[in-house]
Amino acid sequence: MSWDDDFSADEFGEGRRARATGRAAGWQFVRRVAAYAGLVVGVIALIVGVVVGVNFAGVATSPDGFGSPVADGPRVALPPVVQPIEPTQQANPGDQLEATQEEPAEVSESTVVPLPQVDPAWTAAMSEATGIPTRALSAYALAHVAIAEDEPTCGVDWTTIAAIGSIESDHGFHADSVLGDDGYPTPAIIGRALDGDGVATIRDTDGGVLDGDSTWDRAVGPMQFIPSTWDRWGTDANDDGVADPNQIDDAAQAAAQYLCASGSMTTPEGWRAAIYSYNHDNDYVDKVASVAIEYAAAAG
Repeated sequence: MSWDDDFSADEFGEGRRARATGRAAGWQFVRRVAAYAGLVVGVIALIVGVVVGVNFAGVATSPDGFGSPVADGPRVALPPVVQPIEPTQQANPGDQLEATQEEPAEVSESTVVPLPQVDPAWTAAMSEATGIPTRALSAYALAHVAIAEDEPTCGVDWTTIAAIGSIESDHGFHADSVLGDDGYPTPAIIGRALDGDGVATIRDTDGGVLDGDSTWDRAVGPMQFIPSTWDRWGTDANDDGVADPNQIDDAAQAAAQYLCASGSMTTPEGWRAAIYSYNHDNDYVDKVASVAIEYAAAAG
């Protein structure tokens, strides 16, 4: 349409005034340029405000800046350890009955060797403070003690191991399972088939020996190890002659060793990289960090 015709109809059938000429046209042009400039400046200011605001919020929740992870793991002290009484030791021989008056004791089939134990008073206090069951907590604490001795530069602690145990199996109490004094959940905790339906696709690697599935692999035990990973990292932490992912002492120490294999966990980046190696999901890493920090805060 021509702008020369006064009240010329536009494409919507509406009339509009013809273009001004002379000085009026000049002022009209100036006003139009100013309006456009104001609009551009306003849009730029809005964009800058949004970016600054989001970055400010990001820094508030992520100290490393916008888009950075929300947190890394805590750092807590090594649990206090006491040595168990050896079978040949007698705290007070006079209190014992003469051996000839007793029936022969039933010999256990277990080959468990007495191991250092976390101070029961500490375990009870930490369990009450954190809500972690004492049997599970003792496994996480002993894994911390063992890894600190074997790999002192790693830096993983019991709160991180406990956070993984909480997320993976509710410390061995997932669904209807109950963690026994022997460290085994009953019934055993077996994950869903890794058949590619919303999960990774991992075909059977152990003939169903650990997970009971000869078609697909499944995560097993309190720390949810898949058979192929357990084959490499399986550990006999309680020294009973069997490395079993269903047994929480074995599983907790294997988890600590697996985490440390990624490198030192004494920096935020190192800690997050280790947890990410356990489960390739940043949301999972953030969740582990959150739970571990809660445990550390409760422990004081």
